[in-house]
Amino acid sequence: MPSVLIEIRKNYSKSEEIALMDALHGALVDSFKIKPTDKTIRLVVHEPHRFAHPPTLTQPEFFTHITINAFTGRTLEAKRNLYQAIVARLGAFGIPSDHILILLQESPLDNWGVRGGQAACDIDLGFKVNI
Repeated sequence: MPSVLIEIRKNYSKSEEIALMDALHGALVDSFKIKPTDKTIRLVVHEPHRFAHPPTLTQPEFFTHITINAFTGRTLEAKRNLYQAIVARLGAFGIPSDHILILLQESPLDNWGVRGGQAACDIDLGFKVNI
């Protein structure tokens, strides 16, 4: 049940925004093997002057910063698969691969309060974290 924040500088239509969030979620389902119903994604569109970017970008309007908070336990291979899946899926939106920054932050299950205030380590999540 990762929590995702997508930050962008470009305005998209409502349907494109939903498709962008769905693309990220699909990458998580495929790579981290989470349940399709575990979907916690926020999309923030910044005014370009409020969202600095690396000066080397050729199309700065497409700069996309993704922060994923997830349980500790995925293998390096699963993480690599996730990064590649995200970049591939966002390519469909015209976002150059070198304009995507992904920050994966991991924390132990006991640091997550879920399902009515329970520690995630105390419940059956319905999926494996160690993949």
